[in-house]
Amino acid sequence: MAVKVQESLPSKYIRIFVVVSCYWFVSISLVFVNKYLLSSDHFKINAPLFVTCFQCVVTVALCSVLSFLAAVVPSLISFPSVKISVGILRAVLPLSLIFVAMITFNNLCLKYVGVPFYYIGRSLTTVFNVILTFTVLHQKVSFQSIMCCVFIIFGFALGVNEEGTAGSLSIEGVLYGVSASFFVSLYSIYMKKILPVVDGSIWALTFYNNINAIILFIPLMIVFGEMSSIFDFELLTDSYFWTLMTIGGTFGFAIGYVTGLQIKVTSPLTHNISGTAKACAQTVVAVMWFNEKKSTLWWLSNSMVLLGSAAYTRVRQLEMMVEHQKAKQRRDVESNIGEKPSIKD
Repeated sequence: MAVKVQESLPSKYIRIFVVVSCYWFVSISLVFVNKYLLSSDHFKINAPLFVTCFQCVVTVALCSVLSFLAAVVPSLISFPSVKISVGILRAVLPLSLIFVAMITFNNLCLKYVGVPFYYIGRSLTTVFNVILTFTVLHQKVSFQSIMCCVFIIFGFALGVNEEGTAGSLSIEGVLYGVSASFFVSLYSIYMKKILPVVDGSIWALTFYNNINAIILFIPLMIVFGEMSSIFDFELLTDSYFWTLMTIGGTFGFAIGYVTGLQIKVTSPLTHNISGTAKACAQTVVAVMWFNEKKSTLWWLSNSMVLLGSAAYTRVRQLEMMVEHQKAKQRRDVESNIGEKPSIKD
């Protein structure tokens, strides 16, 4: 019988460091690549829906390839079997509508705001999570959670005000960011309802979601007049353009994998903390990369959003621990009540 070798502590630390580093690299790279594709002076293609749609095509292609390889060499690659099913596509469609709105508004926000401001522009996701938890799920929201949201909102408002003072505020970009935050929160709620349709497989849901998204994007591109922009684009046959498009799509696919991997090797709480720290690093890197000068109040707004988000993560962790303990106590009580006392003669 094979003896299981326990992983040493240094080896575990190295593995966690590598996974977290991969998450940071993929996540930050995705933002910068998409920003370059959507609003750089080099390309100047006014077709954000087309860029987003192509990334969905890349995701579907990668899911199909990995599913095939997993069937051929299951010992090396683990990936669920995916194939097109009209019934599943129809069942997933309501979630796909939210998904399309989410990724579209996210990329539109990135198109109109700078990378340094992007995190603030998208910072209301936590606030919408709390609002939808109360209004849609009808769950109680603690005072501590509300105060964290108030802190985030103040940080958001201060950041918007400072962008306006600096003359770099895009109202359109802010509205897209708020819309993206709303649909991200809405997606996380309804995803749990749709997951049973694909037997709880995140990758299968990704596959069907992106197929539906491609179908939905085609009429949207026609309605918003992007087809003419695409065909008039001078670099449509440029290999560099398509290479970046493919890289962006690959990073978009990879972020799902490294996110799950980071949660697996750490914990959901550590993942959220890592995401908050990554956002901070991303902001600093963006300010340095684009050689921008920001005011003290601008940095304060970022700090408020980051601290508010981190505090909310901690508050939710403590609340979940209390809920888990109460549920355990209820089960113990019910178990004791259910036991019949033995009667001795």
